[in-house]
Amino acid sequence: MIAPKQNTTSQHRQLWAVIPASGIGARMGVGIPKQYLLLCGKTILEHTLHKISQVENLSGIVLVLDANDQYWPTLNCNSIPNLHVVHGGASRAQSVKNGLSYIAKKIANKLANNTGQDQKVKVLVHDAARPCVNVKNIETLVASCERANQGGILAAPVADTVKRAVEQGEAPAVQATVDRSLLWLAHTPQYFELHCLLNALNHCEQAGLEVTDEASAIEQTGGQVLLVADGKDNIKITLPEDMLVAEAILVNQLKQGT
Repeated sequence: MIAPKQNTTSQHRQLWAVIPASGIGARMGVGIPKQYLLLCGKTILEHTLHKISQVENLSGIVLVLDANDQYWPTLNCNSIPNLHVVHGGASRAQSVKNGLSYIAKKIANKLANNTGQDQKVKVLVHDAARPCVNVKNIETLVASCERANQGGILAAPVADTVKRAVEQGEAPAVQATVDRSLLWLAHTPQYFELHCLLNALNHCEQAGLEVTDEASAIEQTGGQVLLVADGKDNIKITLPEDMLVAEAILVNQLKQGT
């Protein structure tokens, strides 16, 4: 059970969100980046921004876009409070770094001008293609990580039987059945201290280490990452058939007011 929310928490830290959205979504096989596909009358990106903007005590959202993005200007997202737009890099990790660096610079400028307080800064990094995330689960993630005093991610335990494959002729074959009892599927948002994550991403870049999500960067530098259980509705839209699933989830969430 989560302890009642207290406004005093926000006095000791700032909470920002970074949404990398500079990818093209090639696996969707459509002519536009998937975050701009329509879903229940709005783009995927608009749904995602709306969800993240509902997180309690959020200081701001940094949206990371491709420098040549021609679709964003056509949207009307003026209702999203404290929204900042920066340009992305050649990879997701670089785009996230750009977003984090923007926040770090903004806070440093406020401190230099004596217009801000020296606070801990935490960040939620969330996939633009996860419009069905449950806001209550995000707040559970934040509360759980604050109690444990460490970073963490939303994740789901693996339910299906898992097979390790081996290449064999035209199709792979089963090499072994993997114990799934300790396997989890990583979701987003992923929640970390700003400079801790920024330093971890810088380290991985300099060392040539592969980073598939923010947690993997923290792991590479010896950090511990908390797993906070997420629902199955927080799907990442990757393939065309995911659109139908996401639509059904959003319709159900609207009915339930979540």
